[in-house]
Amino acid sequence: MHVLELIHRENSPFISVEIIPPKRGGRIQQVYDAVESLLPYRPRYINITSHAAEVIWQEQADGVFRRRVKRRSPGTFGLCAVIKYKYHIEPVPHLLCHGFTREETEDALIELRYLGVENVLALQGEEKYAKPPRPDRTVNHYAVELVEQISAMNQGRYLDEITDAEPTNFCIGVAAYPEKHYQSPNLSFDLLNLKRKQDAGASYAITQMFFDNRFYYEFLHRARETGIHIPIIPGIKILTKREHIYSLPRAFHITLPEPLVSAVMAAKDDKEVLEIGLEWAYHQAVELLAHGVKNLHFYTMLYTRPLIRLMEKLKLD
Repeated sequence: MHVLELIHRENSPFISVEIIPPKRGGRIQQVYDAVESLLPYRPRYINITSHAAEVIWQEQADGVFRRRVKRRSPGTFGLCAVIKYKYHIEPVPHLLCHGFTREETEDALIELRYLGVENVLALQGEEKYAKPPRPDRTVNHYAVELVEQISAMNQGRYLDEITDAEPTNFCIGVAAYPEKHYQSPNLSFDLLNLKRKQDAGASYAITQMFFDNRFYYEFLHRARETGIHIPIIPGIKILTKREHIYSLPRAFHITLPEPLVSAVMAAKDDKEVLEIGLEWAYHQAVELLAHGVKNLHFYTMLYTRPLIRLMEKLKLD
């Protein structure tokens, strides 16, 4: 079922989550444990991150550093099959521009269609590996171009002209940035970019994590004024350790409210930080639900215990 259908079908608030594949050589049981721990709270869909290849320099026995290129966490498509057919939850794999050619993207979409996957999240991604494509290959530089490619396949138009090509049927999600994308010069420019993604075929958007609901409310208001009518789902992250007040702004270009930072800095250890993070996320969720938000999206990775505690307190149906 399409994510957009799920959103329109549900009458009561519900959650969705994002997880990551285990690192190369990791245990699949990590994923089973994470998903199974959340089953009582009925996540309607699960996003699975994808990672492009990255350059790694390794010192060899002769003391020379050699360059290697590899994907740190493969397995996104395999996890889609597990989540859909073992747990009967809709999987939403991330598709990236950076690190993948348009030809590779088309092949990936064909494979996902064969797996019965109906939803994808189209992202630009981080450019960790910038090897130029072969002369016979092309790339999507921006998420809107990726949305256009997926939409074209939904209309039966592939990269090469194919007679009587069967259309795909993907529901396309995209990212939204309440504090603007770090590459955008301002929020107005970023909102226009989101509208371009909507007009290209995106059916909904999930926001980058935020810790001040005002960012979401103001973003949603300005989005509607800009002509963006697709659902914009708030993304929430439970802060669990002191290091997060440094790493999250650095990695995701977000702002942490001063009261939250002060409370975390005054905590005696990460156990106390977790309690602060849980209380903050709880109040965020309650306020968002009171403002009519139906779908709360949580960035859990594979660490679900904080979300379980939060769900026990929220008591959603």
